[in-house]
Amino acid sequence: MKRNILFEPWMTEMIRTLTNMYNHGWDERNGGNVSMLVDEEQVVRCLDPDRVIRRIPTGFTATELAGKYFLVTGTGKYFKNVQYAPAVNLGLVRITAAGDEAELLWGFTDGGTFTSEFAAHMMTHAARLRVNPENRIYMHCHPTNLLAMTYVHELDERSFTRTLWQMCTECIVVFPEGVNILPCVVCGTNQLGMDTAEKMKTARLVIWSQHGLSAVGNTLDEAFGLIETVEKAAEIYMKIAGLPRINTISDEILQGLAERFGLVPREGYLNNA
Repeated sequence: MKRNILFEPWMTEMIRTLTNMYNHGWDERNGGNVSMLVDEEQVVRCLDPDRVIRRIPTGFTATELAGKYFLVTGTGKYFKNVQYAPAVNLGLVRITAAGDEAELLWGFTDGGTFTSEFAAHMMTHAARLRVNPENRIYMHCHPTNLLAMTYVHELDERSFTRTLWQMCTECIVVFPEGVNILPCVVCGTNQLGMDTAEKMKTARLVIWSQHGLSAVGNTLDEAFGLIETVEKAAEIYMKIAGLPRINTISDEILQGLAERFGLVPREGYLNNA
């Protein structure tokens, strides 16, 4: 007897997280997308892996991910609706041996398909698994203050990272590797997927200028927490950007925080390093 997939902890956590992202204002309308790598043993408890509903071309080749299962949000879907109709707004797919198609095993019951940013997701999953085999989550959204910051702050990665670190003491602890940045480009392209995957080799946070933010992590909580922390830092910056700064968090304090928590800040990003 197969278990009900909607009652599985990883499914309920995905639905809860997507709802929370919408409630935070990060994913307006159909903005944003999330994918989760799911273990085969978790899938077969709920689904017959031989029962393929349909095949969906990916538009690229991802042989590194052949046979892997992903729970992913659908294109054009609103995060606010996931909790009410998860089988419409989510799909569970398996990458084929050739790597150029995804087999739909559950979801997208209205005939839909996965997010238009699927290339960025899969290429990043492949890149991150080489860095950290425990990486399971790719999360993309449009945090308001971080987006605003990309309009008024220089987009040099070191400078941007340092500004974020200086906004609150938890930042260097949460993302000691800093943030990487891509310029504003047309979204949904394979090139954006390749560029994002390359940037994800050295950081878990990649900003798409004037567009949004992508984060990766071992768990939904980790990826969500990265976004939450960066967005809080960006909010503080946007509130003080036009004011004279009398105080700041010094590099000495930042280095001390890193040492206190046993972390290594991005090389060359602290002036006293």
